[in-house]
Amino acid sequence: MEEGGSLPVATWLAALHLDQYVESFQQSELWTVWDCRALTDEALTHLGVVLPGHRRRILLGLQKAFAEVTLPARTPQPPPRKPVPMKRHIFRLSTATVPEQPPRCPEVSGGSPLLEPESGGGSFPQLPPPIPPRPPGSVRGANSQRLHRRCLGEGHGEAKAWGGMGRASPAVPPPCPHPPLLWELPALNPLPRPLIPSGGSSWSDTGSSPGTLGDSMEGTAAPLSPTIKAGWLDKNPPQGSYIYQKRWVKLDSDYLRYFDSEKDTYSKRFIPVSSISRIASIGDQKFEVITNNRNFVFRAESDADRNEWIRTLQQIAEERRSKERLSMSPTANGAADPADKSGFLELRGFKHKLFVAVAGDKVFLYKNAEDYRLGIGITYIEMNVGNVKEVDRRGFDLTTPYRIFSFSADSEQEKEEWVEAMQQCIAEALSNSEVAERIWAVESNRFCADCGSPKPDWASINLCVVICKRCAGEHRGLGPGITKVRSLKMDRKVWTEELIQLFHHIGNAVANRFWAANVPPSEAIAPPSSSQERRRFLIAKYREGKYRRYHPLFGNQEELDRALCAAVTTSDLAETQALLFCGAAVTCATGDPQCPTPLALAEKSGQRLQMEFLLHNKTSETPRLELGGSEDKPYSVPLPSVTHNGFLYKTPSMAKPVGERKGQEEFSRRWCTLQDGVLSYYENDRNAVPNGEVKAEEIVCLASNPPHAHGIENTFEVYIESERLYLFGLESPDAAREWLKSIAKSFVHPCAEELLALDFQRIGRLHYKGGLNLERAEEGWFALAGSALHVCVPGSERQEPLQLRKLQELSIQGDNEVLVLVERRRTLYIQGERKLDFLGWVQAIQKAAGSAGDTLSEQQLTESDVPLLVDRCIDYITQCGLTSEGIYRKSGQNSKTTSLLEMLRRDARSVRLKEGEHQVDDVANTLKRFFRDLGDGLFTGRWGPDWLWATALEDEEEKIGEYRRLLGTLPTVNRATLKALINHLFRVQLFSGENQMNTHNLAIVFGPTLFQTDGKDYKAGRVVEDLISHYVKIFNVNDQEMKKQQDEIMAIMKMREAASSGTQQAGDFICTVYLEEKKTEAEQHIKIPATMTAEELTFEILDRRKIVMKEKDYWSCFEVNEREEAERPLHYSEKVLPILHSLGTESYLVVKKQMSMENMLVYLASRVGDCKHGMMKFREERNLLGLGLSTGFHDRYFILNHTCLRLYKEVRVSPSHKPEKEWPVRNLKVYLGIKRKLRPPTCWGFTVFYETEKHEKQQWYLCCDTQADLREWFATFLHAQNGGALWPSETSKVRASRWQQDSRLGNISLIPLRGNESEMRNSVAAFATDPLTLLRNV
Repeated sequence: MEEGGSLPVATWLAALHLDQYVESFQQSELWTVWDCRALTDEALTHLGVVLPGHRRRILLGLQKAFAEVTLPARTPQPPPRKPVPMKRHIFRLSTATVPEQPPRCPEVSGGSPLLEPESGGGSFPQLPPPIPPRPPGSVRGANSQRLHRRCLGEGHGEAKAWGGMGRASPAVPPPCPHPPLLWELPALNPLPRPLIPSGGSSWSDTGSSPGTLGDSMEGTAAPLSPTIKAGWLDKNPPQGSYIYQKRWVKLDSDYLRYFDSEKDTYSKRFIPVSSISRIASIGDQKFEVITNNRNFVFRAESDADRNEWIRTLQQIAEERRSKERLSMSPTANGAADPADKSGFLELRGFKHKLFVAVAGDKVFLYKNAEDYRLGIGITYIEMNVGNVKEVDRRGFDLTTPYRIFSFSADSEQEKEEWVEAMQQCIAEALSNSEVAERIWAVESNRFCADCGSPKPDWASINLCVVICKRCAGEHRGLGPGITKVRSLKMDRKVWTEELIQLFHHIGNAVANRFWAANVPPSEAIAPPSSSQERRRFLIAKYREGKYRRYHPLFGNQEELDRALCAAVTTSDLAETQALLFCGAAVTCATGDPQCPTPLALAEKSGQRLQMEFLLHNKTSETPRLELGGSEDKPYSVPLPSVTHNGFLYKTPSMAKPVGERKGQEEFSRRWCTLQDGVLSYYENDRNAVPNGEVKAEEIVCLASNPPHAHGIENTFEVYIESERLYLFGLESPDAAREWLKSIAKSFVHPCAEELLALDFQRIGRLHYKGGLNLERAEEGWFALAGSALHVCVPGSERQEPLQLRKLQELSIQGDNEVLVLVERRRTLYIQGERKLDFLGWVQAIQKAAGSAGDTLSEQQLTESDVPLLVDRCIDYITQCGLTSEGIYRKSGQNSKTTSLLEMLRRDARSVRLKEGEHQVDDVANTLKRFFRDLGDGLFTGRWGPDWLWATALEDEEEKIGEYRRLLGTLPTVNRATLKALINHLFRVQLFSGENQMNTHNLAIVFGPTLFQTDGKDYKAGRVVEDLISHYVKIFNVNDQEMKKQQDEIMAIMKMREAASSGTQQAGDFICTVYLEEKKTEAEQHIKIPATMTAEELTFEILDRRKIVMKEKDYWSCFEVNEREEAERPLHYSEKVLPILHSLGTESYLVVKKQMSMENMLVYLASRVGDCKHGMMKFREERNLLGLGLSTGFHDRYFILNHTCLRLYKEVRVSPSHKPEKEWPVRNLKVYLGIKRKLRPPTCWGFTVFYETEKHEKQQWYLCCDTQADLREWFATFLHAQNGGALWPSETSKVRASRWQQDSRLGNISLIPLRGNESEMRNSVAAFATDPLTLLRNV
């Protein structure tokens, strides 16, 4: 322990993820772990460790660190000993001896004796609560492993109680006035767990039969409750025999348990302390533990040991009864909480079935149901170390580090339910109760806000209500627009300090005064209510707002918004809640330019909880009463009556996706009927009572699986609202399709009847946002057929299907809650209200959006019907390889080509070809291999011979006409791909002087590749040569398109010439731009022409996300430097491409609102003169040979005019006073913000970069005293650098014309600007100072 004890406390706390307490520990002179050995729970509280979970973590860490520490040198160490029973019928021998005198505590400075460890061993992994002191000379049981907990702050009151019960003796040492040694620290009690019913019964524990749980169990468990007392006792079996068995007995605050051995983890029997009514001495070192239903007789090795056991048991039992009287919640002979799942299971090794109960974070085993009712069981399993695995159709294993419990259920469905219950039990055991305990500190939060169930451990973070697990499941069905459900114990990252405080101020009491102000008793729900009753109640309560207390301003939108703006500046959260959910808009205009939204008003007023509430309700929907509609159905029209019946193969229903292939033996043959909107399944066609049923109105999705996905050839899945999945199957594909159509007709809305005619793989209803209305989610009907996603919305016109293989973007946003699909013309946001069917939709759409085969029509496509794989390769080679010698003739590396082709085939949309990372020859080889391996070929197997035959025609015009005719016979994708490829080869041969690949050479390479021949004759090459030579005539290229092609070629040639002279220019590039903040879901990949301005880029981003720019919305493009923690708004006329060239790896572009622009415009319009002068704090930072030379911040006087910025040491007194420094304004780059490690004196500062004529770079920092000063200085900088134009006077012209790309550029190939800084610089090559020279010369 010497090495561990010398560990710095900062390092140790960091390992515990509690480094926020380092400063508190060091201020208390605790520098190493050894210094902390005497810490107690109370001492940690004084140190500022307020959270009980953090204190527990620290104390448990200390306990583990010092578990093996030896006693001090001066303290005699008693030898370990085994128990020596008296001569009885059955006994065990032992060679241990009893020490004559228990060791005394060593002295510490000051003369105070340390607390002495009593006999029983040198290391104590668990320590007991206070035990009464004993006289020094008294005899004690050597088999007792325990320690006093005197001197601990939490045990003072208990020590007094013990003092009254112990024998008085003047020789008893007084309690230690100092903290105990580290090996005396107690193991902390966990939070109270639900108790199983208590009582008494019998269980045969005679001998060590194979059925006992202690068999072959070695190793030390780590129970959560500390062991108060442990030792060897003889136990009388329930038959009353004189044959005693030696048992290792443990007592903790909850249970008295006994084991075959001290090494066993799982007990032979446990007795709840709450069921113990009396402990009596019955002579001969024996004592009796009396419960309400059964008595247990034990025998100790001496009267003293027996008396000590009796005293300890009496105290623990009395403490339990006292707690129950105080809490008014007795647990004896009853359950504090019902078990989550209980019933009989077979356990391998036992002759009879055991009664098993899953409760809280434990699994309890009982001999029978009567024992379960009484609470006396065999053992319990802590599930924080458990894992559940399905073994076969009815069997599953519960695996722990100490034993594997092999269970068997009566049916497969029963097995699924047991596995699900135990998995939830594991999640409960691994969860953290800190947040729950803090939220339960408010009385009203201890019961579900909807049904009243105790100890709810879920919450709706936007409604600020605490709910139980069953209500949480129904809350999810309402959707994130109504309620956002999170766990108190598992979603740790969500629970900020502000959110917890919000639940303290609002919580169930305040929330229900609004939401449940008018609930009729007949409509209220209770803990036993069914799922359907809960769903009906929650829809009425939260979605419709049926029971809410209406605000007096309800119906007057303008007054509601005005009242909300006033309420958020106060601490009245109840008023804000009432206004918001009665119709006030969370983003309404406030009329204050400095604080345009209620959120900004709350921030200005310092109302943190108001801000938190508004943030969580930013997208919340206003409750509305659905008139004339059913509360249960998502539509109000009657569904058609469909009748169908027959035998189906079925598996038990599931609460999770079907992850593994189901074998044929896992399906059961059932007679199924579909009638009157109900799908029922029976044991056979003769039974009158169904085994179960599914209502059509509850079905949300129907999915058809590919053939042979499971043991039954044709299967389909039915998803219902309550997050359950049913898997059915049939051997006949026609019969399975007939069932699919019938079930679909029974639940699909009549407005979406057209979807039923499709050969769909998946059909159902989802909530989505799209078009111009992104405020509220609508419900629509979706059908996935092939690679097309069809959408039908009640009451709207028919929409064109989304071609998933042509999507520009497919991503998941938020916490896997929104699927984003971006086409060129529209964006669709599909919301995941129900996790089960939404996950199925996501997987199906992702699969449909990828490449499905090896033919051209099955590839991911561009808008022009060219495979994305071909387009990516052509673009890259056009940009980087037109002048590469031997392009397409030289082979790349085979391994790299194979890997790249596999990546592009899998998902070309996600592949970005980067110069430096991918070689030109590898990409060229990938393109050739794609065409050679193409199924049916580019020219198709049907028409390929006709193309070869056309080469025999001698008349050129006749040949061209035949080529044009054959071109028209090709499928659309083949025709578009052939044109794109020949266009590319046409460009390549124009650079034949450099790449040595003229038309003939290209034809030799591509002829056999495209026709997939062996190349023994030149017919295939002749076709390719003719297509390149007569490209304009065959593909009917008009003059305008040809002019654009020529301009592109000229631009590329000039770029190559510039590259050879060291002044290479650039064309268009692709870069990543973010919207509002740097997150994956906010990424936009934008094509940046050389002429694009910051304003055009801003409009492009806003249009892609369908954001309408309102009046006085100053959206701008910002350059963000993460390393310097600063940002710079680009001027609206500033060219973006040079900025991209200069960006490093720690910089990026983001489009967001410029909140201070209006104030800057007002200042510039009202100021007198063009100069700005005043005092600022200045700090300079130079880099000399890589060494940072920094000075502190100093007051300096500055003068800024339209030409230069001057710095003076003091206020200038005369015009002749020369400045200390002077910089031209045009060479300055001014960023908002200063990196925090410089410790700026104020938070309003600039970072300024200056580049001299010799290209030397300087960097310095300026700080202002107020935010207004910062705005004024920055406005003057922008005004001086941009000739007085801060914001465009007319934006409509720019927005209307920005789509008209420069006709001289056409479609210059793109490369992505991604990767590290050197990669980007290589991509742009030697980018010139003025990148527009190329365009001026075109």
